[in-house]
Amino acid sequence: MATKILILPGLGGSGEKHWQSFWSRELDHTLRLEQDNWEEPELGKWLERLNEFLLKTEGPLILAAHSLSVSLVAHWAGKYHHPHIKGALLVAPADVDSPEHTPEVIRNFAPMPATKLPFPSIVVASEDDPFVSVDRARYFAAQWGSEFINIGPKGHINSDSNLGIWEEGQEILQRLNP
Repeated sequence: MATKILILPGLGGSGEKHWQSFWSRELDHTLRLEQDNWEEPELGKWLERLNEFLLKTEGPLILAAHSLSVSLVAHWAGKYHHPHIKGALLVAPADVDSPEHTPEVIRNFAPMPATKLPFPSIVVASEDDPFVSVDRARYFAAQWGSEFINIGPKGHINSDSNLGIWEEGQEILQRLNP
């Protein structure tokens, strides 16, 4: 059975020009988690939706999380388990602990879990991300037991970064699915 990629958008839901949306449209074997409220996220509801989705999904999975959903994955891994998760690509983690870097509406996702993830993972960060410093992203990677990759100045690695289908991200993803 082919490994599926589960796209986990962050705050706002990753619009049409976001690399996650390109992946959803153009790559085979992708699934996308939809939340009821992308603008006023509630950790409990987002966790429940993710867990329900995973319970219904069979076969090997790689999680591809962006921004706020990186925190979602870390919270989920501390509370639940799914034996078929092969790994997680954790892109541009939003620093949910920092009022300086992130909006108040996501504060209910704090504190950011700092325990080792039960599956292989890669944290991808940018040097000029307004929602997390490179040092903080590197710290999260170390806490989670993740590989850390700094891709240079690419902003929040989102629609504004104009990455299209983001080939570099796909190459990084392949490290989790050799």
